[in-house]
Amino acid sequence: MRQNEFNRVNPENNTTAGTRTKPPLILAPAGNRDSFLAALAAGADAVYCGLKHFSARMAAVNFTIAELAQLTRLAHKQDKKVYVAFNTLLTPQDLKETARLIDQLAREVCPDALIFQDLAVIELARQTGFKGELHLSTLANVSFSAAMQLIQKDLGIDRVVLPRELTIDEIRSIANVCPPDLSLEVFIHGALCYAVSGRCYWSSYLGGKSGLKGSCVQPCRRIYTQKKQTGRFFACTDFSLDVLCRLLLKIPQVNTWKIEGRKKGPHYVYYTVQAYRMLRDHSDNRQSKKAALGLLDMALGRSGTHYHFLPQHRHSPIPVSGQTGSGLLLGNIRKSASKLYFRPSVELLPDDLLRFGYEDERGHGRMRIKRYVPRKGRFDIKTQSDFVPLPGAPVFLTDRREKALNQKIALMQESLNQLPAFHTSASSFQFAYPANRQIKRITTFEMNVYRRPEGQRADKNNGVWLSANLKKQITGRTAVSTWWWLPPVIWPSDENAIRSLLAFIISRGGRNFVLNAPWQKVFFKSAFKSVRDLNLWAGPFSNIANAAALQTLARLGFQGAIISPELGKDHYQALPEQSPLPLGIVLTGNWPLCISRIIAPGFKIGQPFTSPKGERAWVKAYQDMFWVYPAWELNLREHKDVLHKAGYTMFVNLKEPLPKGVNLKKRPGLWNWKINLR
Repeated sequence: MRQNEFNRVNPENNTTAGTRTKPPLILAPAGNRDSFLAALAAGADAVYCGLKHFSARMAAVNFTIAELAQLTRLAHKQDKKVYVAFNTLLTPQDLKETARLIDQLAREVCPDALIFQDLAVIELARQTGFKGELHLSTLANVSFSAAMQLIQKDLGIDRVVLPRELTIDEIRSIANVCPPDLSLEVFIHGALCYAVSGRCYWSSYLGGKSGLKGSCVQPCRRIYTQKKQTGRFFACTDFSLDVLCRLLLKIPQVNTWKIEGRKKGPHYVYYTVQAYRMLRDHSDNRQSKKAALGLLDMALGRSGTHYHFLPQHRHSPIPVSGQTGSGLLLGNIRKSASKLYFRPSVELLPDDLLRFGYEDERGHGRMRIKRYVPRKGRFDIKTQSDFVPLPGAPVFLTDRREKALNQKIALMQESLNQLPAFHTSASSFQFAYPANRQIKRITTFEMNVYRRPEGQRADKNNGVWLSANLKKQITGRTAVSTWWWLPPVIWPSDENAIRSLLAFIISRGGRNFVLNAPWQKVFFKSAFKSVRDLNLWAGPFSNIANAAALQTLARLGFQGAIISPELGKDHYQALPEQSPLPLGIVLTGNWPLCISRIIAPGFKIGQPFTSPKGERAWVKAYQDMFWVYPAWELNLREHKDVLHKAGYTMFVNLKEPLPKGVNLKKRPGLWNWKINLR
């Protein structure tokens, strides 16, 4: 929990008795200096960016402390805000360096806020004396309304960045119970992941490059095969609210509109900021709306979708064709005699960057052109040594450096150059690990976690996933003997059913619960006047990976934590000695590649599908969620003794029923044990 100096009224929360007193901020992405300056030139109210480390967009160029200090000074001089993203999972070995970076930010950069997913940042901000706001990232997966009171009161959070999967009605339901000192941030434009925010392990599971660490290699965008059907079944178009943003103007608690795209160039940043300024400030002007849509068409992103925003008109973000390439489609490559060429649908300017085909297909490549080409003019393609384009392949415009924008950026650069030189100093800050405390000793045991309780009642340590259809199967005996696992994602429409089911289980003697987001603890406050006699553990989907996050859980009243299964041997062995809580670990079982709220049109649930590299998987539906499972299990059983000696006391085996036709492969299943999380 933050100290008193952090528990202040949020100066950006512009609500008075449910009415909006200020327009929402337009928050622009910046992955490099030119994009940052383009955001300011376009009139963005705030800019978010990352450092070279601990950012969920590590593929972006990002900034050094010195660079960011200068840019922040320029932004503040123009009365603009700067938010720094520290939104990656932090391993035990990350804490000291992260603490020093936050210390440097607090002393030398003075950003207006930190954006984070890992609960450790709350403790690090407290220790370093960071004075800015704390914004909980969409990767933290705050997806239901009851969480808001706990997040503001118990954690001292100033703003929550909501998941992109929410409908406008769900956003309203969350806003209606938002405390006065807590504001909401909503994505309005940018890339859309197939998985629910914070619930994707696909890239990590296949090679250690984690989306929660900012290193995702986007396996969801690859071509897969299911029986005779081939396609990009998990590749989404971009999210774009465009004119529907006017509906957000009526929700005063939503005080920030966020544009995704820290890997994008200055052209994209400038065009999207300009477009949404028009849509915000002139929402009733037909000409302004038309001009804004034209700017978005030329922003060089993927084609857009409203996704689930309108609950009565939900759109699938996965096109039937399966093509979701970024950039403006210019046409297709033609062949005349021995020459390759195409005729662009818009004029091309010198320095435009073109992409031919798709990254995982033959003939893919990029080319920056050197001369002007008129609309429908012929552009002859000279083959290069690193790629040979194929006839029929699509051509995309992916980046543009038009003269007018370059001039605006140059003017901003001149203003930046006029600021006094800034020199950074290394931080000597020492992170204070949680004080040694007497951990409540528990007997070491294994827990098997099932989907249903029947047939497993004799198991002494049996776990069952909560679902609404279980109520009739719960007896007093099963309520007492079972560890009840809450879902990894809870939507506003699920809240009443979850609350009712928990109250029913507790009334029959249930005491052991695994919560798969820290804020799920709020359901127990409403179910019982006192939760002191309940045994609440943080589950593996809480993505807990370090001692500072465990300290925050201890302050919230958790009795233990099952740590993130993404970690490696070195991380696993370091944690128990540092932890203020008893620890558990997923030892074996079916761990999902990701969890999603959508399924591609025509895709068959329960039938295996295969990647080009022969990796097999399948999808299972539970309630309204789709769990994507690999066709091999996580299996650390051969290392159980090592883990037990390190200090783990709970060992979890996830038991998932296999669909007909799905056979598990025999693979080591060590995940990141040998390579550690990257």
